[in-house]
Amino acid sequence: MFYQLYELNHAAMAPFRAAADIMRFAYANPMNPFSNTPFGRTIAASLEMFERTTRRYGKPGFGLKQTTIGDKTVSVREEVVWSRPFCNLLHFARSVPAARGNDPRILIVAPMSGHYATLLRGTVEALLPSADIYITDWIDARMVPMTEGTFDFDDYVDYVIEMLHFLGHDTHVIAVCQPSVPVLAAAAVMEEAKDPLSPASMTLMGGPIDTRINPTAVNKLAQERSLQWFSDNVIMNVPWPQPGFMRPVYPGFLQLSGFMSMNLDRHLVAHKEFFMHLVKNDGEPERHRDFYDEYLAVMDLTAEFYLQTVEEVFIKHSLPKGELMHRGKRVDPAAIRNVALLTVEGENDDISGVGQTMAAQTICVNIPEDMRMHYLQPDVGHYGVFNGSRFRREIAPRIIDFVRQHSRSAVKPPIPRVIKGGRTG
Repeated sequence: MFYQLYELNHAAMAPFRAAADIMRFAYANPMNPFSNTPFGRTIAASLEMFERTTRRYGKPGFGLKQTTIGDKTVSVREEVVWSRPFCNLLHFARSVPAARGNDPRILIVAPMSGHYATLLRGTVEALLPSADIYITDWIDARMVPMTEGTFDFDDYVDYVIEMLHFLGHDTHVIAVCQPSVPVLAAAAVMEEAKDPLSPASMTLMGGPIDTRINPTAVNKLAQERSLQWFSDNVIMNVPWPQPGFMRPVYPGFLQLSGFMSMNLDRHLVAHKEFFMHLVKNDGEPERHRDFYDEYLAVMDLTAEFYLQTVEEVFIKHSLPKGELMHRGKRVDPAAIRNVALLTVEGENDDISGVGQTMAAQTICVNIPEDMRMHYLQPDVGHYGVFNGSRFRREIAPRIIDFVRQHSRSAVKPPIPRVIKGGRTG
């Protein structure tokens, strides 16, 4: 009943939240003589803090309306080009001149691990000037009616394969964090079937390929608990009146509590500073709002997908052991021969430890040496692997270069293997 109580509490707080919002606007109104006093700003700040800590954050938008190609600014149109009950495929269509030719086509597989695909807004923005970008927009499980059936790890792999078929020849795929395992599995399944539409390259970024290597706190938690413990303690049924009523899920609010608890002191300090900036009226709060509007927006995961991922990836380590199954058949990474492989890690990653993603280089034994590369980005954590200034400056250009080098319609000159940031070999 915990999810039902959460939903009831949210509904009960709605009138108080609305009242706080109205009073905040009243105290912040320039016509109010108190609005420009420390007293008035303190009241307004307190009301905003109450409203923000009791609201449910909806799915943010990408908001990418334009990009710069060369020295020209071109418009970008976001469109759904493929759809299934648990996922939409978004295309960021750029208004590029025909004379430019074809940029590489890249499918970004966003993590289905709590946050929406918009967490990769910076990833998309950095790659847009150089590539034709598509991204998986996973749908909140509580919004999917039970009549649409279940969604598990096998379905995830099937979705990736279907999207690669839809996008066609010479598509490159990027997996950010959690989808590294299903994307590698999809590539292996396609290669074993001699599928001509297998990806030209796959880039795995901060992913849990082998969590036995440098285990993090997240990995250790999975090892310390049984699968039954996870089923008993984090799986709940979606309450009425949500469209997914009675669907078993791992609720977003529980995932968020886990995210927050890992760095609770940092979040408390951030909110304290946010409050003080509101009182001072110094213009700083906007950055806090932008970050937490994204960070606090979370989605439910289907129970079957979550539990299967915990079991296969974090408890049994099925992929690196050669025991991962898809539709009753063993997934064989050694079958991958024609898909170029780039692995990217962050030196300070506390979610996927250093070496966990690089393990893909070890298990994909039949990829030729000139079609593989590993890059370790110094001085970044998990988020910095796919977002931020170092990603834009140092990681994104390497991804684009790798993709272009291994386009199936391009001549491929030799490419060095990058082992650590700033050093090649």
